[in-house]
Amino acid sequence: MTQIQPDLFSQQTDCRWQLRDGSLKLIRDFLPEALHHSLFEQLAGSIQWQQTRIRMAGKLVRIPRLNAWYGDENAAYRYSGAHFKALPWTDPLIRIRELIEQQCEHRFNSVLANLYRDGQDGVAWHADDEPELGKDPFIASLSLGQIRRFQLKHRRDKSLSRIDIDLPDNSLLLMGGSLQHHWNHQIPKTRKVVGPRINLTFRSIRSV
Repeated sequence: MTQIQPDLFSQQTDCRWQLRDGSLKLIRDFLPEALHHSLFEQLAGSIQWQQTRIRMAGKLVRIPRLNAWYGDENAAYRYSGAHFKALPWTDPLIRIRELIEQQCEHRFNSVLANLYRDGQDGVAWHADDEPELGKDPFIASLSLGQIRRFQLKHRRDKSLSRIDIDLPDNSLLLMGGSLQHHWNHQIPKTRKVVGPRINLTFRSIRSV
């Protein structure tokens, strides 16, 4: 059975999940108020949002959300037939990256930004296991704006219960170890009336 264990060594309200195959930790109220204040509006208005087309069942379809890829010059990325060349880092993204790197002691050279405009935007079951991410990728995922549900399920062991986590504004989810190789995750669509949410997933891209 999956259990939640509070992190007693942090001043923040943290939760750790004791998982088979991977690590998962949630930090609430991550950014200091001076940075968090008005950050959502700043990012919503400054990020170069687009609606990427990906290949599904042989057809190109638009994903149900807006997205953008930022990072170092050589941090190219691809998935489902879509290719991304990184846009240059912006000052807010650099500052956020610095704080996350200090928190988790990992270096990141890129970030995928997603804008979920309402409950009809989401992302289907998948894992961030592309070759460019290397073995056992460490991913830091910052949520801003509306609370949305994040779900995980083990790829093979059906005896393990699905994990449902409501990700609040200004929360940081850390995913590491072999999680991406053994667990899938999604942000399901909802019929509830919900406001927009920005998600920033910081990654380290490698040459393949």
